Amino acid sequence: MTPFTYMQARTVEEAVRAAASDNEARYIAGGTNLLDLMKENVERPSHLIDVTHLPLKTIADTPDGGLRIGALTTNSQVQYDDRVRQRYPLLASAIAAGASPQLRNAASTGGNLLQRTRCFYFYDTGVACNKRVPGSGCSAIGGKNRAHAILGASDHCIATHPSDMCVALAALDATVQVTGREGNRTIAVADFHRLPQAQPHIDTTLLPGELITAVVLPAEGFAAHYSYLKLRDRLSYAFALVSVAAALRMKEGTITEARLALGGVAHKPWRNLSAEKFLNGKKSDRTVFTQAADLLLSEAQGQGDNDFKIPLARRAIVRALEQAAAGTPQSQINKRIT
Repeated sequence: MTPFTYMQARTVEEAVRAAASDNEARYIAGGTNLLDLMKENVERPSHLIDVTHLPLKTIADTPDGGLRIGALTTNSQVQYDDRVRQRYPLLASAIAAGASPQLRNAASTGGNLLQRTRCFYFYDTGVACNKRVPGSGCSAIGGKNRAHAILGASDHCIATHPSDMCVALAALDATVQVTGREGNRTIAVADFHRLPQAQPHIDTTLLPGELITAVVLPAEGFAAHYSYLKLRDRLSYAFALVSVAAALRMKEGTITEARLALGGVAHKPWRNLSAEKFLNGKKSDRTVFTQAADLLLSEAQGQGDNDFKIPLARRAIVRALEQAAAGTPQSQINKRIT
């Protein structure tokens, strides 16, 4: 591990000032991803800014009926909050599907948004990786790529984003509040993460030194008709091969609004608004859901080892939509697919 300096920030302004003075500084909260990256010499920050003492640990109602989740709330705190469980059960279910209880007790909401890919080439400093060393190449292209992207990939990177929480946030149209040297701004979760294109080392649309302060959920939580379905190699503590966040608003068996987001398949949570619009006004029907899945996967392309992900994702989308329409969401305790 490369030597670094350390400070505890007492205010948001102090943290932002410290980050602005050092381009190699990093914020640290739970550290469940950053510390691993530092131990592997993938991340080499010169200065750590501890933000755990900042007043960003509350969950509060917003005037328009939504919910504001502080960036330092833990995953467990969000998962078990009564307002989240009752009004945004899709989010609670997605968080429950991720990591382990021990990690969820430590990991922060802001940190979850910022976690980096689990591509094993990214973690192996002995091989080429454009995300780790821009311009060095992508060892996953033509290599072992079973867990890699089928959507939104580029000739420079085929890594996937690992978060479960972010997939639900994308489906719920959440926003991210940030503070930086230029002041405050709000970013839609759909715009927060980047596709790799020619700069896969840049994961998000954050400006240098910006600090996440909160995630805001809109009033509509799709509490009656939702499901988070995660398919993985093992049922415990594994990242998704494919995950689906499905959220529907229904009236007398007809879909009046639909949201779909995929995880484990792209460099960011994947949505296709044409697939969602297609479902509007349709009856709950497997044929309709299959057509929506085809639209959502219209740009999918395998890399060899991961070709199986395309039909797997298609079946997962259909199953998640069926679960959501029936009001029988996937259980994250008994993970057997219903």
